[in-house]
Amino acid sequence: MSFALPLSTVHVLGVTLHAITAAQLLSGIERTMVENRRAIVANVNVNAMNLAWEQPWFRAFLNRSDIVFCDGFGVKWGARLLGGRVPERITYADWMWQLAEFAEPRGFTFFFLGARPGVAASAADRLRERFPALQIVGVQHGYFDPTPGSSENESVVRAVNAVRPNILVLGFGMPRQERWLMENWSRIEANVALTGGAVFDYVSGETRRGPRWMTDHGLEWLARLLIEPRRLWKRYLVGNPLFLWRVIQQRMGLVRFQE
Repeated sequence: MSFALPLSTVHVLGVTLHAITAAQLLSGIERTMVENRRAIVANVNVNAMNLAWEQPWFRAFLNRSDIVFCDGFGVKWGARLLGGRVPERITYADWMWQLAEFAEPRGFTFFFLGARPGVAASAADRLRERFPALQIVGVQHGYFDPTPGSSENESVVRAVNAVRPNILVLGFGMPRQERWLMENWSRIEANVALTGGAVFDYVSGETRRGPRWMTDHGLEWLARLLIEPRRLWKRYLVGNPLFLWRVIQQRMGLVRFQE
């Protein structure tokens, strides 16, 4: 493992989840840079766990990643139900600002890849407003043909490699960002890849968050559902109970997983 941290793990629905804190995550990223190594950092919420149950390739991608951290209270509670412990939930809407503050004085460079045209650039601008010396050396929206070998995909790979960022932040959403990384990581010249989902939408302010009393107490899913009901109703009203049932099945020893 590139991070070389003494981390315990929890196995939830066939996915190996690392019991890592935000501080440990930043430390591991710094060590990867200093030692000029490479690492994929993935994150899981309830939606990711359901995808991992249904799509073996996605589960395999997560299990080959160097770090898989918890990005949802549902997963944290699911791990506890299975006898494990996740120290904290790390969500990009908050953690991206912490990462920027950590990276600015160390001179780490970023490439932002994903979201609708203009959104990642807006996120970069907002981060620079607070951290003027932050080095965001490239920005590219996610509306391109990601087919391996396509002219648009090759152009994106060349753009990333031209600046050789320390940290590549992907914001395509699941599972597209994981598929793209799986197909292209061997050719990408970057130290760390982060699969950030809606990170640019949140940092740019394009997507609103619920109030702190909801987001800090396990109700961010409800806040998101209230903000975007037509897009997210199935993910939460169907996906959350389904995840719980699957965790119960695992606890009862009724399911087994194969790579």
